Amino acid sequence: MPTRLAFVGQRVFFELCSLEHTAGDLEPTFLDFRHDADPRPLRAALEALDPDVIWVWRPEIAPPGLLTDLRARRVGYLTEPLPRPGDAPHPDLTQRLDYLRATDPANFDRFVAFDPLIVPTVERHLPVWRSLPIPVADRVYGPPAGDLTVFVGRSSTHRESFLGPVKHDFDVVHVAHGFAGERLIALLRESAIVINLHNEPYPTFENRVPMALAAGALVVSEPLSPTHGLKPAADYVEIRTPWDLWRIIATARRSPEAFAATRAAGRREAERFRASKVFPRVIADLLET
Repeated sequence: MPTRLAFVGQRVFFELCSLEHTAGDLEPTFLDFRHDADPRPLRAALEALDPDVIWVWRPEIAPPGLLTDLRARRVGYLTEPLPRPGDAPHPDLTQRLDYLRATDPANFDRFVAFDPLIVPTVERHLPVWRSLPIPVADRVYGPPAGDLTVFVGRSSTHRESFLGPVKHDFDVVHVAHGFAGERLIALLRESAIVINLHNEPYPTFENRVPMALAAGALVVSEPLSPTHGLKPAADYVEIRTPWDLWRIIATARRSPEAFAATRAAGRREAERFRASKVFPRVIADLLET
């Protein structure tokens, strides 16, 4: 018998993190839902689908009691950076923790975190079953076909301190919003270089990194924390200053093959994030516990 898996979350953010086609015995469906939306259509869709597993991207979006009496195993996946033990928290992280506190624990059987380093903070509020990085939908994977240098993400003071000099001297495509699904995949496929910068000056791991690697691009990123097994200087290029970024882009433009080995290694490592490999293992473990 197939195992029906229902993903719940904002399609624009999480469609390309989900399993989209049958893998093993999993039959996935994506139900678009966002915070403060009317929950009644979602509840009706879940009752009609009668899934075996419900996977909610950002469990804080589910209103209290929405999922409690459904027969499915219910997973809340934490996608957002949060304060870490020992750090003086950035105000942005404090706000994200406030959002997380709105989660109704009774809605879920298990919680999964994208970052093991936030688990001690989360466990003051919710029990964490395991940690794993955000997967990448299979259709993102493919050969690159372009030479663009791209940054995808909204502007912030921190990001613009890096992007300003390279935008001035090189052709850099900055997409602040509005690209999702096939449009985002097409952009990534046209990219030779994808820049990754943290929204604010605190360490984290953005899911755009494995997504860009899956599409075959060279990733140039601020230090990642955790790295989820990716090695700086081997699988991606690490930068720490705006000058570092400028220098790497200049080198890559002058000698396109300079980072060919890094780019190829990153594409190989991206296979570990492939949704059709990740979800069958995780859901099998879930159903055995």
